[in-house]
Amino acid sequence: MSGKYRIYDQTKPHFLTLTVVGWVDLFARKDYKYIIIDSLRYCQHKKGLDIYGYSLMSSHLHMIARASGSITLSEILRDFKKFTSKALIKRILEGEESRRDWMLGIFKGAGKCHYNIWQDGNHPEEITSNKFFDEKLDYIHNNPVAELIVERPEDYYFSSARNYASLSNCLDIVIESVKQNTFR
Repeated sequence: MSGKYRIYDQTKPHFLTLTVVGWVDLFARKDYKYIIIDSLRYCQHKKGLDIYGYSLMSSHLHMIARASGSITLSEILRDFKKFTSKALIKRILEGEESRRDWMLGIFKGAGKCHYNIWQDGNHPEEITSNKFFDEKLDYIHNNPVAELIVERPEDYYFSSARNYASLSNCLDIVIESVKQNTFR
């Protein structure tokens, strides 16, 4: 992995992109999306993951996040990807997935001797200023708009744009004092 895309300061917030192998539109199904949301919630409550913004797209997850506990951001992401890979493969094998054989072929090829849902790396970019934070959060929230999924960012249910608009949402995030305490 390139040195440019590495998490050097594990305590700082980072813009992250976790991408499905082959850009497969895995998260077109709601039950697969909830595996990701439930796993993120677990990481928040049990591993110290602070999420400032996210958007779960059909083939990738964008987040601004940091580790606030004793577990590093790299370790949290590693565990998250490992767990969700296994949970998603299990759901694909046990469910009624019309694209099952096609997807498993792609995921098996990526993992050599096992199935692998996620591409290597997380493309981390350290958030170093309020301006950069705002740019990345705007990008995250407008991703569903750019893909013509919704007209307004807050209309996409699997995005923190709903949190920032004080609407019902599926995942709590850190909003209070984001900028006040993050970049000191």
